[in-house]
Amino acid sequence: MPFMIQTNHLTKTIGGKELVTDVNLHVKKGEIYGFLGPNGAGKTTVMKMLTNLWKPTLGSIELFGETLTPKSYEVLRRMGSIIEFPIFYEHMSGYDNLKMHCEYMGYYQHDSVENVLDMLELAEAAKKPVGKYSLGMKERLGIARAILCRPELLILDEPTNGLDPAGMKQIRSLLKMLCTEYGMTIMVSTHILSEIESIADTVGVIHHGRMVQEIGMREIEQMSLAYIELTTTDPKRAAYVLSDKLGLTNFKILEEGAIRIYDGAVSVQELSKTLALNDVAVMALGRKTENLENYFLKMTAEGGRMACGN
Repeated sequence: MPFMIQTNHLTKTIGGKELVTDVNLHVKKGEIYGFLGPNGAGKTTVMKMLTNLWKPTLGSIELFGETLTPKSYEVLRRMGSIIEFPIFYEHMSGYDNLKMHCEYMGYYQHDSVENVLDMLELAEAAKKPVGKYSLGMKERLGIARAILCRPELLILDEPTNGLDPAGMKQIRSLLKMLCTEYGMTIMVSTHILSEIESIADTVGVIHHGRMVQEIGMREIEQMSLAYIELTTTDPKRAAYVLSDKLGLTNFKILEEGAIRIYDGAVSVQELSKTLALNDVAVMALGRKTENLENYFLKMTAEGGRMACGN
């Protein structure tokens, strides 16, 4: 089984509008796969199709090496998931909601409910009606339900909604533990890069319903993300000097007179000398390292919609 999840040219159209188009995903067994993209990029649409809530318009899905069909009941029993907001019986306690889920799934391992309530720090609220839970508590209860029956594959759609920074950190630690100690394969979507970059093995980036890139985090870390940043009072003349006098093409003009130069062959000293000889006033010039946020923002080319943190 090369992949736990594989989609082939996955497309979903509703009301004549394509929500996602030609999406090819590859999630390896035993990894944490970060599904990253701005809000509205198509993450939830893809996850609804992976969990058989929606049927693809075109393309196919393979889970555990088997093609997903409307009758793939046994395949779905091997999965846990949260899609959008978890729904519970509000008048029942958190404990009773989880116990009912065990009955529904035919899962009767002793102390399983108590264990997941402890994992998600919900033991003290276990007997309270879910209707009295905060948004963050409901989100944690949803994760508890998703992992309750020890699934082989866990699919979580924006699982840290409503959580404070401490709660987010707790969920990241939990996901790492589930992957390393329980061998779960985990696919988790987010629009916040910092939620996933410390735990993901692979990241898939989706934008406007299309996959932009799938790439291993280790591969990203090994890439050269260094650049030289120049700040000048005359960015247009500076750009002319960079291209005409130095033959540089890989640079980007930013706001407030800043220019980022990604060509590693040029030195700061050479830049400084050439700019001075061509009457370009330099306010600041130095070598910096680009963070992962900027790397992904460049891929989506839409800096206003993807966030590094809260």
